[in-house]
Amino acid sequence: MASVRRRGTTVTALLALVLALAACGPVAERQARQLRIGYDSLDGTLPVWPPRGSLARDAAATAAVTEAVSAWRSPIDDRAHLPSSGILWSGEVDGRPLALVAADVPGEAASWLLQLTGAGGRYAVDRATEYTDRGYLVYADVLPVQLSDGRRYLVSNRVERLLGPDGRALRITDGLTGRVAVPDCAAVPVTATLRPTESLPRGRAADRLLDLGTATIDPRHPLVRDETGSGRRALDGLDTCVLAGEQGPFGSIPRRIGDRDAPASVPESWPMEKLAVRGIGEMALGGGDDPGDLEQLTWETDAGTMTAVVYRPAGNGTPVVSPADRSNPLQAYPLPVPGQPLVVLTWRGSRDSSLSVPPGTPRLVDRPGLVVVPMPTAKQTFSLATAEKTHYRSVGGR
Repeated sequence: MASVRRRGTTVTALLALVLALAACGPVAERQARQLRIGYDSLDGTLPVWPPRGSLARDAAATAAVTEAVSAWRSPIDDRAHLPSSGILWSGEVDGRPLALVAADVPGEAASWLLQLTGAGGRYAVDRATEYTDRGYLVYADVLPVQLSDGRRYLVSNRVERLLGPDGRALRITDGLTGRVAVPDCAAVPVTATLRPTESLPRGRAADRLLDLGTATIDPRHPLVRDETGSGRRALDGLDTCVLAGEQGPFGSIPRRIGDRDAPASVPESWPMEKLAVRGIGEMALGGGDDPGDLEQLTWETDAGTMTAVVYRPAGNGTPVVSPADRSNPLQAYPLPVPGQPLVVLTWRGSRDSSLSVPPGTPRLVDRPGLVVVPMPTAKQTFSLATAEKTHYRSVGGR
């Protein structure tokens, strides 16, 4: 692993060495049959994920958690690699055993946060969240926990303070917060203050995240990095359950494993960071006098930059969102406006750029960099001629 955090902060040589030693050789052989307690990651001399929770030193609990993790399989039937996995927290919440495990799944090049509950001396995995950025659970600082009473967060040893959606500091006991009021289908901010460490000599006063809501279903991770606060502005007033749907921006491009779609895995269009929005124009529909706003969302995934459009009707109308589109010179978005499905075409370029549409196609909006047309009943091709080349996009039909 090359870095202890995304954003390019250089990891200490000690962390890389410890992780390498923990995953191979005699040490791994000794630990292969039992999960380690905590995780062997250091930021300088600071243990990032030390053993925590009232059952962290309970041998019976550790053995039971190890047994459950050994039996667990990912949606494509891969198993966790025990020597490079670890129990981040093991204790009781409201009188019931809870364990949180960072599971390394080499076959998928992914990290999984496994949430286990215990009863009668045995544990079972009841939630499993996939992080397609391999190693994320080692250098993350805030991890979501969803219990029957709502959202909680597990924080790393680097976190000095965590502010909830209301801007107030959360009570943290042995690394785990109390219940946090997070809505089902709306994005809310969570902000950590990080202590000075070797990788962050000055610490970080505001490490910003967005929680996409408690209705986010496994294996999708609900926390998105929001360093500048642009994501909070971009998702204001939007239903994150709609965004996450199969036709929504975040859920519309399925992950492919080999030559097949993997619908049970995190979509390729699922956001990781750098959510932002820009206005691209106005549009009045149905003969109305009051135009609504057209916006373009952009965000980063592990598969690259994704984009989508949002139409916000005038007044208090419900916003309409398109599926995701990978970043292209000519963007083409099917926009499912009720009773009037549309295609929104956008591009950035010089005044020499010229968009061609099929003959007879009405342009409901026609401005530099933006054209809106009715959704065709059969597949049609649009082209953007630039000084360098011509770009083609086909939309419509089945």
